[in-house]
Amino acid sequence: MFEKLKKILGNRDIVLKIIYTFILLLVFKAGTYIPIPLIDTKAITETIKGNDFLTILNAFSGGGLSKFSILALGISPYITASIIIQMLQLIIPKFKEYSEQGEVGKVKLNRWTRYTTVVLAMIQALALLFGLGSRPENVLIGSILVYKDQFWLFYIYMAIVITAGSAFTMWLADLITRHGIGNGSSMIISAGIIASIPTMFTTLWNKYFGSGFTGAHLTCFIVIILLYIIMILGVVFFEGATRKIPVQYSNRQASNNDGIPVKLNSASVIPVIFASTLMSIPLTIVGIMGLSTSSSQGAYWIDQIFSYNQPIGIVLYIVLIYFFSFFYSFMMVDPDKISENLDQQAAFIPGYRPGEETKKQLSRMLFRITLIGATYLTVLALVPIIVSKAFGFTTSEASVITIGGTSLIIVVGVAIQTFKQLETISETKEIKGFLD
Repeated sequence: MFEKLKKILGNRDIVLKIIYTFILLLVFKAGTYIPIPLIDTKAITETIKGNDFLTILNAFSGGGLSKFSILALGISPYITASIIIQMLQLIIPKFKEYSEQGEVGKVKLNRWTRYTTVVLAMIQALALLFGLGSRPENVLIGSILVYKDQFWLFYIYMAIVITAGSAFTMWLADLITRHGIGNGSSMIISAGIIASIPTMFTTLWNKYFGSGFTGAHLTCFIVIILLYIIMILGVVFFEGATRKIPVQYSNRQASNNDGIPVKLNSASVIPVIFASTLMSIPLTIVGIMGLSTSSSQGAYWIDQIFSYNQPIGIVLYIVLIYFFSFFYSFMMVDPDKISENLDQQAAFIPGYRPGEETKKQLSRMLFRITLIGATYLTVLALVPIIVSKAFGFTTSEASVITIGGTSLIIVVGVAIQTFKQLETISETKEIKGFLD
């Protein structure tokens, strides 16, 4: 491990890439402190703290949403657009054709992703502003509240600023991908999450070591820290875990390396994000309409069904995570395509005939692997909720102290992927130097 790290840091080109990436991340972080014109940021901060969907968007924007900066949406529209374009490849023949054209097709799909990003950013910005601005005094600065007939113009102007910020973030991510250490969008998300970790520990320290300190407070603090470390180790193990499906080739002798590696969590963090988003939208609409659970029967049942704090909501959350885990895993690892590729390479799974029998066996194995992965995701998603209830965190504390959840998967996954990528680059440089 240390030898690999020494080799990576001993490579001048890689060090320059790391410095370049770090500078671009600093530029992005600086952008999260530039407020949107005409916005009353103090009034909006409290609204975001109590909304799960906005909390997720805040993590994806590197904290830009909580400050309601020009980078309020960050890279989230690009991530959403990428997922949409991926799914459209299953139903639109033209997009499927692009996906099979190699680099040329990839360029075309990237172009469509960028167009979709701009459109989504504008829609999300308008929805966010008009939603929070159902009462203009909650959003706009006091000096322009007198212009009641022009509120919609102010919202459109601010939405354009937010959209431009998302486009700028997408450009920074592209620079990191092309000239930095790669994985630009993932690096920006991870940097935002990592930047929030000191706030989490500060909140914990103030909660347990403030006034009225007792031995019980010290015990709670130690238990939470130990739990956090255990969650990190667990995520590292599961994110790196793969199941190799054995394969034999009829035209060559079998070896131990023959097989199809399938990640235990091939869907990554997507199922949790989709499930959280779907569950948070109805609650957000209820909040925008100003309804309360005490005065409205409809709002009461929406809270019962879609809130993580209610038994029905937790069950629905679990069901959605499992559903999206299977949907996305079978989309990313297609048994039909794998079976077809095995036929073309004169390969087969030992004990099963090529064709339909191989396809069914691949589906069964992928189902079992995904079942374990979905269970892991569910546990990881529920741990922050359970910890919050068990230790009595307030809404604002729970939004900062995240033991587990999507952020941990993203940071660990990106760290593992980045390290492997840097290791590959360092080895490639060595081989190139030897040949030259």
